[in-house]
Amino acid sequence: MTTYIARPITPVILKELRSADDAGRELVPVIDEEGGAPLRCCLRRSEPGERIALVSYAPLRRWAAVTGVDPGAYDEQGPVFIHAEECPGPDPDGYPFANAHRTVRRYSAEGRILGGALVGAPDDEAFRQAFDDPAVALAQVRAVEYGCFLYEVRRP
Repeated sequence: MTTYIARPITPVILKELRSADDAGRELVPVIDEEGGAPLRCCLRRSEPGERIALVSYAPLRRWAAVTGVDPGAYDEQGPVFIHAEECPGPDPDGYPFANAHRTVRRYSAEGRILGGALVGAPDDEAFRQAFDDPAVALAQVRAVEYGCFLYEVRRP
């Protein structure tokens, strides 16, 4: 059985986002008094007292720039939480933020949405179903309640 890997925002991109986000804004760190923010740098929820920032991130745009495609109207940016400073990254086991319904949005190699699925919790079966379609190049896991990007999974 194939195991799929949740991919956080890479350290190189995080460094760029900490300088200026994908909307051109400077980083504005805050102390997270309550905790619970879904951090896209280390794929876990923040702890009370951690220094975090809400930045604008365009995951498909960045993927398209590396692969040389034009995502057209599917290029979108949205808010994501990250640590304000470097962090050790994610624990590689399992799928993060799995305690609620999520969508698995599928994209072609041309950067076009091929569909999506509502899942109770992302798991290997959800990604196997997504990647059973040979046209699917990558999948994004998104929150149902806000539609925001949580992490990416690529074809193994």
